[in-house]
Amino acid sequence: MTIRLVDLTGQDARIWLEPALDIYVTAMNYPRGTEIHRAALWRDHISRPGWRAVGAVATVAPTDVRAPDVVRRRLSRPVAVDDTEILIGIAYGYRGARDQWWNQQLRLGLRQSGHPEPDIDEVTRDYFELTELHVHPSAQGRGIGEWLLHRLLTGRTERSVLLSTPEIPAEDNRAWSLYRRLGFVDVLRHFTFTGDPRPFAFLGRSLPLVADDPRGRS
Repeated sequence: MTIRLVDLTGQDARIWLEPALDIYVTAMNYPRGTEIHRAALWRDHISRPGWRAVGAVATVAPTDVRAPDVVRRRLSRPVAVDDTEILIGIAYGYRGARDQWWNQQLRLGLRQSGHPEPDIDEVTRDYFELTELHVHPSAQGRGIGEWLLHRLLTGRTERSVLLSTPEIPAEDNRAWSLYRRLGFVDVLRHFTFTGDPRPFAFLGRSLPLVADDPRGRS
């Protein structure tokens, strides 16, 4: 099995959106059916300024029993006819703006935590929002998340990148380990989004990433 990264386009969303949402729901352990509600939101994000998406694709022979048990979709034609392409990871984001819900939630949380308005303005200007980064559980532990993140952020012109991720005791999961390893620091902790009872952390770091792409260009 070989793995490569592909830049996903909005025009091809009909091909990659369904398997990407399957990965999202599985990785986040959300109940089945969540993807139906998220699909419209992901489609809306595609139209936002600076949107970019990257997928991790595994190419395997149909008889390869070692292939991850994930939704199979052919994403491009330049592969052998008897091969199958499997989407195993997805990352996307866009340029943050003050009229976006996520930005407004972050500003609210910072304000409630006592941050002065000039500091809030400084944090929430000129940033890339890392909206989603997920690898199917059957393919985790291979550095794919880091590879996706490097590819997604390469060439971004924003001053910083911000993200939100669920709080985990002792920060003990792969997502937190990745973000800390790449230099993400706390922006806001233990924030509860409207409509989600779980506490989330906002993390951020300056751009560009100084470390080289862990697997080079593809």
